[in-house]
Amino acid sequence: MIPALKPQRTALLTIDLQNDFLHPKGAYGRAGQGSAAIAALPARLLPLVQALRARGGHYISAQFTLVPGPDGTPLIAPHLKTLRPFLTKGDFAPGGFGHALVETLAPADYTVEKVAYSAFYQTRLEYILRALDIDTLIVGGIVTNGGVASTIRDAHLRDFKLVLLSDGTAAFDQAVHDATLISLGSVTPIASTADMVGALS
Repeated sequence: MIPALKPQRTALLTIDLQNDFLHPKGAYGRAGQGSAAIAALPARLLPLVQALRARGGHYISAQFTLVPGPDGTPLIAPHLKTLRPFLTKGDFAPGGFGHALVETLAPADYTVEKVAYSAFYQTRLEYILRALDIDTLIVGGIVTNGGVASTIRDAHLRDFKLVLLSDGTAAFDQAVHDATLISLGSVTPIASTADMVGALS
C-alpha cells in the first residue's frame, strides 16, 4: 500500500543513473555491459521528477564515485576490481562526464557522491533529508539487487517511509530484478512510476 504522500516532505532518490553506467561512451558502454531495461529508466522516471517538483517535492541523485588515487588510478574495492576489471583511470571520477547524471534527468536538486552500494554509507544523504524535513523516499535506479536494495534497507532502518519503483529500477538480469522486488516487499511498498505520478496529480 502506497503511503499517504505529503509532496513537500517527499523526495525521489535515484541510484547510479550516470553516464558511465548508461551512456554508450561511458565505462560500461565501452565494455559492452549494457541492458535495455536500464537504458529505459531515465525517460520513464522523468515524468515522476516533474510531477514531484510541481508539488514542491525534491529530486536527489546518488552517484557512484571512484576516488582517484595519487596517480589517477581509481581506488577500487577488491571485490569490484574482480567483478569489473575494465574500470580504469577517469571512470566515475568526480567532475567527469562519466560520473555525471544522465542528461535526461539532469540536473538533480541535490547530488550525493557514494563510494559503496548504499546511498547512506559515509555520505551526506541523511543530513540533506533531515535538513529538508523529508519523511518519505521514492526510490529508483540501478541495480535493483545492489545499490537500490542496500539503500532501501538502510532507509528502512532510519524510519523513512518508502516506495520502491517496480519499473523505475532495473538490473542486468531480469530474473534477479524480479527476485529482489519479492525480497524487498517485506520492507517497502512497491509501485509503478505511473502509480506514483497518479498519486501526485
